[in-house]
Amino acid sequence: MKKDIIIIGSTGSIGKSTLNVIKNNKNKFKIKLLSTNKNIHKIYNQALEFKVKDIVIFNKDKYLKHEHIFKKKKINVFFSIDEALKKNKQKSYYAVSAISGIHGLKPTIDVIKYTKNLGLANKESIICGWKFIKKQLKKNKTKFIPLDSEHFSIWSLLDQENKMNVKKIYLTASGGPFLNKNLNDIKNVSPKLALKHPNWKMGKKISIDSATMMNKIFEVIEAKKIFELETDKFEILIHPKSYIHAIVSFKTGISKLLAHDTTMEIPILNSLYQKNNYINPINNNFKFTNLNGLNFIQPNIKNFPLLKILNYKFNNTFFEIILVSINDALVKMYLEKSISYISIHKMLLKLLKKPYFTKYYKISPKNINEIENMVKKVNNYLDVYFYRK
Repeated sequence: MKKDIIIIGSTGSIGKSTLNVIKNNKNKFKIKLLSTNKNIHKIYNQALEFKVKDIVIFNKDKYLKHEHIFKKKKINVFFSIDEALKKNKQKSYYAVSAISGIHGLKPTIDVIKYTKNLGLANKESIICGWKFIKKQLKKNKTKFIPLDSEHFSIWSLLDQENKMNVKKIYLTASGGPFLNKNLNDIKNVSPKLALKHPNWKMGKKISIDSATMMNKIFEVIEAKKIFELETDKFEILIHPKSYIHAIVSFKTGISKLLAHDTTMEIPILNSLYQKNNYINPINNNFKFTNLNGLNFIQPNIKNFPLLKILNYKFNNTFFEIILVSINDALVKMYLEKSISYISIHKMLLKLLKKPYFTKYYKISPKNINEIENMVKKVNNYLDVYFYRK
């Protein structure tokens, strides 16, 4: 019997990768529900291709402009996860939450009660709302699987290991497009060049975060929360080949590493099967030559000054929400060419020290609404701040 799969954010890069995996494993899985915010034509084509009769479109106004095409094909459209799944008599086997940005938090929490397994690839949801996600996972007895390649690698390497025996966990970074460049030499570099990631095909926002090393800082924060280890247990290593995704060093003297090609389809495929069933083989072979001269490098804080952020505490307070919101705003401004590349680094570190924000660093949000209100508060402050500049 085929297992039901829910994909929240099916029109994004992780969602599309998940559909590619399902396409090659149709004998094992079927799509129960797809969702998008406003990519109407993409989700319509996905629904037709995978014969999905139920979809969620969060942007109701966008849907109403194209209502007729869905009705013609008898595709049921809902505007929330609960509306679409509340009549379910049993949980689906697996749900992938692949919506990018903080607005992916609520749909992620909403879908937990409808699935036995949750695969999550939304950084902002984990960084800003992990305690709420964790509470719902426990309440609904839903198994959690991190889908980011680094966290999936750690999750795999820690399998059946006692976390007390972990000495150090290394998360690898490619170093981005400016690995060997002095920050002052690229202070005015164009977004076009900053978007040229050497190894991964990613969206614009995450590509800029990769260049600044912010993406890896986010991953350390995620890992601390997911694996319940202190920040000093984690270290970032630059690995330009991006073939090794994580290394776990144990107090026993053993170190384990996990390697795979730069495609999200590999962690997604393995998370679906969870090592319990025969897997339709993915079309890639072990590249032993990539292990020749692995070339691990400790990142230079002069070139990646945002690494100073790792000195802050990450205790599920408003700090994480403020950090994500400021970075989101600065990257958006850079992509719009209203600030320089070096300004992302300088302004982020400066703004985090503003008394307007620091007063919240020991306060924890009580619910999702407080997280959403803090995001609005940060954006309103930045609107005024940069207007005055």
